[in-house]
Amino acid sequence: MSSDLPLIDTHTHLNLSDYQADQNEVIQKALDEGLIRMLLPGVTLESCLSAIELSRQYPALIYCGLGIHPQDVAGWDDAVEARFLEMAKAPEVVAIGETGLDYYWDSSPPELQHSVLRRHIHLARELQLPLILHVRDKADSQAAYQDLLRILKQENAQEIGGVMHCFSGDLAFAQASIDLNFYLAFGGVLTFRNAQNLQAVAAQIDLQHIVLETDSPWLAPVPYRGKRNEPAYIRHVAEKLAEIKQCSLEEISQITTENARHLFQF
Repeated sequence: MSSDLPLIDTHTHLNLSDYQADQNEVIQKALDEGLIRMLLPGVTLESCLSAIELSRQYPALIYCGLGIHPQDVAGWDDAVEARFLEMAKAPEVVAIGETGLDYYWDSSPPELQHSVLRRHIHLARELQLPLILHVRDKADSQAAYQDLLRILKQENAQEIGGVMHCFSGDLAFAQASIDLNFYLAFGGVLTFRNAQNLQAVAAQIDLQHIVLETDSPWLAPVPYRGKRNEPAYIRHVAEKLAEIKQCSLEEISQITTENARHLFQF
């Protein structure tokens, strides 16, 4: 993809130790590939603080979200919520998350995940910021997806909306998410040879509901699968989406960039 076609990575963890040795070089590579915005969601209080710190080193390029990952919900308490309310005053903060439900790992009781998710939604509503949502389940179950939709509806999350990060659901979940005012974020998994089901869903979703992400350092797209991911590789996701949608790279760039800027107001 030509670097004059702008792209936005709506989900990267550039502040993690995986980039400690070459963080500045990775960011420069992203700029060279045409990235105009990168969003760093928080997964712990410490990662939220480091995301804000990095965003201040790269104003108008890097932004961040405030959240506790569902695998780390034991780290949520009233003091963390109070810190988030204060930290959200920073102009670099444009979202609440990463939050959601993860039943794939057994590290956090579902009931606690539900409670902390609701607290994130309340915080997002109070601050009028969109949500960055994570959802993952065991291979033979849809419980996490069903529980997530139920909680979103109960908490009127459609009033703020957000994004379904690393979208991996079926067409019914995609439509239910869109109906609740959530965008679908596609990343490196879309390029995998065994992702035919996900590709079929992407083919049926209007581009107006799609944004792009890398989830770096994880889930690198083909041809980098299995290696450390980085924002510059988002062009491979864009190329695959253009192939699936049978449209130009220019259209992917224009629409997904407009969607992300509209969602996060940056």
